[in-house]
Amino acid sequence: MSDTVIIVEDLSKRYRIGMVEARHDTLTGTVIAWVKQPARNLRNLRRLARFDEADSPDVVWALKDVNFAVQQGEVVGIVGRNGAGKSTLLKILSQITEPTRGEARIRGRVASLLEVGTGFHPELTGRENVYLNGTILGMRKAEIDRKFAEIVEFSGITDYLDTPVKRYSSGMRVRLAFSVAAHLDPEVLLIDEVLAVGDAEFQRKCLGKMSNVAQSGRTVLFVSHNMAAVRVLCGRTVYLERGQVVEVGPTAEVINSYLASAGGIGEVRRREGYNRSAPIIIEQAALQRLEYLPNGRTQVEIALTCYAEEVMPFTVEWILTTMMGQQLAYGSPQHLQHESLLSPVGRFNIRLVVRDMPLAIGRYYFDFRLSNLPTRQVYDSFEQAVVFDVETFDPYQKGRGYRGRFGSFHFPDEFVITQSLELEPALP
Repeated sequence: MSDTVIIVEDLSKRYRIGMVEARHDTLTGTVIAWVKQPARNLRNLRRLARFDEADSPDVVWALKDVNFAVQQGEVVGIVGRNGAGKSTLLKILSQITEPTRGEARIRGRVASLLEVGTGFHPELTGRENVYLNGTILGMRKAEIDRKFAEIVEFSGITDYLDTPVKRYSSGMRVRLAFSVAAHLDPEVLLIDEVLAVGDAEFQRKCLGKMSNVAQSGRTVLFVSHNMAAVRVLCGRTVYLERGQVVEVGPTAEVINSYLASAGGIGEVRRREGYNRSAPIIIEQAALQRLEYLPNGRTQVEIALTCYAEEVMPFTVEWILTTMMGQQLAYGSPQHLQHESLLSPVGRFNIRLVVRDMPLAIGRYYFDFRLSNLPTRQVYDSFEQAVVFDVETFDPYQKGRGYRGRFGSFHFPDEFVITQSLELEPALP
């Protein structure tokens, strides 16, 4: 038997948009509405007739010609912007909705964690909702009985188990719902952004549970905007954009491609109002490459376009700042080496590569200056010439991104405990 568990071939799903129809409970009401509004009804019929036209403005393709396969025991991530088609794909695989064309074949028992908390009744207690929600998700009563203590312990709401769910906070509801769903034993598990719920401690527990699922040999499709979690859990990743597959491959490579596409790569910032009398100026700057390294650090490649009236020595200085304008780092190879660059006459380009920056998640800017090295005279400066976002930073590979709550940099460190020697008491 083949080891392929999920096969997606030319999968497409389209929806009709822009039509809001009033619904009536009786045939009489429907007929009266039809008679009263013939022009609108005729217009809607024409729009329905255009539904089969690929270029119709009333049609949007949530998925279009998606192809990939997943092997037994493989954990595959799915990433993409909001509206890329990730949730639609999982709904089709879960048989919640049907594709417009193409097919998806899954071998084995499937469980879906698409909307955590679906099926909870506010008037029932937490205990009763464990059985209700577990049954909806496909668990038998004997299976729920066997796992009940483990589910409650994982949720952390033991003291409120016999309280009606309507008195729970939203976080408590999510805790209990995820605890039930996480203790399913399917052969194929489809997960949609469930790690975005709860507080930091519970997210850590969720990640640990998903890691155990991944290591148990079950096949998992994992949709998330948490790139650190995707990097830790998934061996391969599918990158969707506007309903189409952009890239399928090793997770680190696909995540770099996805984040680079959203990080302003190729965006050109042109100068406005600069000093035209300066002998050398920066005309524009562009972020050419943004890469997230396996060690959690970031490196960038920047291209500056400059113009010089004459051949002259100069140096390039860069300053890394935060969104609040806080200066984080300074660099200038010419200053460190005490050597100037020599400009050609006319327009020329400068390439800058800054490697291994231990930056936490956030937005950052590069400022640039062109100056005279011996005299320190500044010829030209370009503030916020390049902007980029760091969207993943997981130096310890734990699946939890560090957002720089106490600073923008992270330096690897460790504490070492040694046995201290007991000193003899001092003599009187």
